[in-house]
Amino acid sequence: MRLRRIDDLAAPELADYTSLTDVALRRVREPEEGLYLAESPKVIERALRAGHRPRSVLLLEEWLPRVEPLLVEHPDVTVYVGEPEQLEALTGFHMHRGALASMHRPAPLDPAELLRASRRVVVLEDLADHTNVGAIFRSVAALGADAVLLSPACADPLYRRAVRVSMGAVLQVPWARLPDWREAGPMFREEGYELVAFALRDDAEDLADYVGHLPERLALMFGSEGPGLSRRALASAERSVVIPMEHGVDSLNVSTAAALVLWAVRTASSGRSEGSLAADERGDS
Repeated sequence: MRLRRIDDLAAPELADYTSLTDVALRRVREPEEGLYLAESPKVIERALRAGHRPRSVLLLEEWLPRVEPLLVEHPDVTVYVGEPEQLEALTGFHMHRGALASMHRPAPLDPAELLRASRRVVVLEDLADHTNVGAIFRSVAALGADAVLLSPACADPLYRRAVRVSMGAVLQVPWARLPDWREAGPMFREEGYELVAFALRDDAEDLADYVGHLPERLALMFGSEGPGLSRRALASAERSVVIPMEHGVDSLNVSTAAALVLWAVRTASSGRSEGSLAADERGDS
């Protein structure tokens, strides 16, 4: 680790940390430049445990004792130390979490290979809110799905807010970008998945009924916060399912809906496994 105190906010080596509140700019810049930002020592630690390589670190001096042990295996990484006013002027916000790491963005995964290696996946189409994406990744990690597949226009899981909200789960859960639906739809069928759309449709099944007969391979698909799933996404799905609601409420926040569905699938799968085990112990056929 190489320690360097900030004396020039315009230094080119600090460019990774500029204009962090400009979402439109960072959404384009970070993938193009092959980087993402990990915010807080906890998330930095999870990024390093996932095998991601740091480019540099920016922090307040009082956070140095927490971050320094994390960088033992990265002696060539420069750590930039500054005063609160300097870091706020550089990044555009108050760094109350104390530390930011610019990380090398990992190589993208192949969606077909990811499907082959999984059994339960979540599919996100065109979600624009990074907070919702991060929250869904956290639910996926907690409730036992294997991977996340994203439409081409879906928000970046490695955007700073998504990484933070997920508590680093986006660094642990495998994910990949899908091609457009003309290719993606057949891909799910070829890999043996039942692609299920969560949508308000006349033919949609009640979630409680659906989880009673889960397929071997299941892809749970959720749409954008406003318009929901596109016509092509719905046409690619084999079935539609709905979460029943009361008091005139017709929908939930997409991250809340995904968490409920994942819990229902997990509970149903666990119940079936326990039932099979009990039957085996009784000698039932």
